[in-house]
Amino acid sequence: MSNVELHNKLNRAAAKKKISKELFNRTVLSFYKYVIIAEPRFLRNYLFSGWKALGVLGRIYVAKEGINAQVSVPDHHLKNFRDFVDSVSYIKDLAFKAGLEKNNLSFLKLTVKVKSQIVADGLEAKEYDVTNPGKHLSAKEWNQLTESGSIIVDMRNHYESEVGHFDGAILPETETFKEELPLVKKLLKGNEKDNVLLYCTGGIRCEKASAYLKHSGFKNVHQLSGGIVKYTNETKELGLKNYFKGKNFVFDNRLGERISEDILSNCHQCGGVSDDHTNCQNLNCNLLFIQCNKCKVAYNNCCSPNCINVVKLPLEEQKKLRRKKGVFHSHKKVNLMLAFKK
Repeated sequence: MSNVELHNKLNRAAAKKKISKELFNRTVLSFYKYVIIAEPRFLRNYLFSGWKALGVLGRIYVAKEGINAQVSVPDHHLKNFRDFVDSVSYIKDLAFKAGLEKNNLSFLKLTVKVKSQIVADGLEAKEYDVTNPGKHLSAKEWNQLTESGSIIVDMRNHYESEVGHFDGAILPETETFKEELPLVKKLLKGNEKDNVLLYCTGGIRCEKASAYLKHSGFKNVHQLSGGIVKYTNETKELGLKNYFKGKNFVFDNRLGERISEDILSNCHQCGGVSDDHTNCQNLNCNLLFIQCNKCKVAYNNCCSPNCINVVKLPLEEQKKLRRKKGVFHSHKKVNLMLAFKK
């Protein structure tokens, strides 16, 4: 393994060019598993070398508590990929969730990182027991409990729920999962005996959230098995009503998969109807925000006048700015319409 290149050295432009020349399709798969991993660094290198040989791209986090992955697999290597995963004792027999749309450019490179946690939660070990999560619900069971008037909570960040969510769901206005956990417990105070339904993109955040709520005294906590992705696939397969409206935000270059034709949000610059996320063209900023096609053209894919001026600078000047400490923005909501009125 020491002779294998354990990092992908292609830059974004070169990677995109290489993928564009591929004569095959890819499938996006997501999966996670909470399991004690004795040597995360060794597993990281083993997965990188094995998946690189299969042409797999994606973003994978490995920690002592488990694995969280989103990958893009060449269709002709899907079986080999699954066989490889099953050959690894830590992660065999995983439940894979396939993306709703085909897009070969979902990921441009293979990144496998060792983290302290596969989902940062800010909790102490005594605050939850991940082996005692809420009951997993199929799409059919989810619909039945939804129709009976259960409390539904979106366990995602505001920029995710802004463009799509379940009807009637509580949508915590938070930027991070760490912020959301204590807020949700506070919002649900007094409902400890009621049916509480949690959902997220693929299910991983709900594992900890449901365990946290159960540990905090909530008696009837449920979670959507496989998250929004699996739910949507199941409703299609079984001919069930899909109660999710709008787009499902995804953490790859697509930034969203359309589930219904409903557009629930507005352009952050002109206020027009839109649910298309973009990252500011100024790499020093990279703010994630909603921008309609009209504003995308008018403002050169930028979020503010300041960023428009930056992208007009020579590349070397932009690189100098990037080397300076500090960042322009975060995911925090900003009033971009006011910025353009100044």
